[in-house]
Amino acid sequence: MRFMILVKANADSEAGKVPAKEAINEMGKYNSQLMKAGVLLAGEGIHPSSKGARVKLSATGAAPTVTDGPFAETKELISGFWILQVKSRDEAIEWAKRIPNPTDDDFEVEVRQVFDAEDFGEEFSPEAREAEARMRASLERK
Repeated sequence: MRFMILVKANADSEAGKVPAKEAINEMGKYNSQLMKAGVLLAGEGIHPSSKGARVKLSATGAAPTVTDGPFAETKELISGFWILQVKSRDEAIEWAKRIPNPTDDDFEVEVRQVFDAEDFGEEFSPEAREAEARMRASLERK
């Protein structure tokens, strides 16, 4: 099972403020623990929304619209993520509980399971499953 741990943005992350050196070192140690346990698939911090954009796709076929950041609702934004390969939701939560707090305030992450082809049942054709398997194999080789 794959789980994504989403790091919620705050005023500092949206301002582009880099965490203190000590916090970065603690996060590095945590990432090393994930790697040693063999559960880390990916993990990155991301730039503030001021450097991003939202693309809205229409259900009616109208041209997509692009809105440049920054975005007002910080509580709806993320500032980083990890993707873990673990045996259960409980295991993902246990790893999330160990994340060092890089801020002087409360720190919140969200744990969400990533869909796998099997989750779509019969709706996911054998051809689509094969294409996904090829894509995953290609990504693992990089």
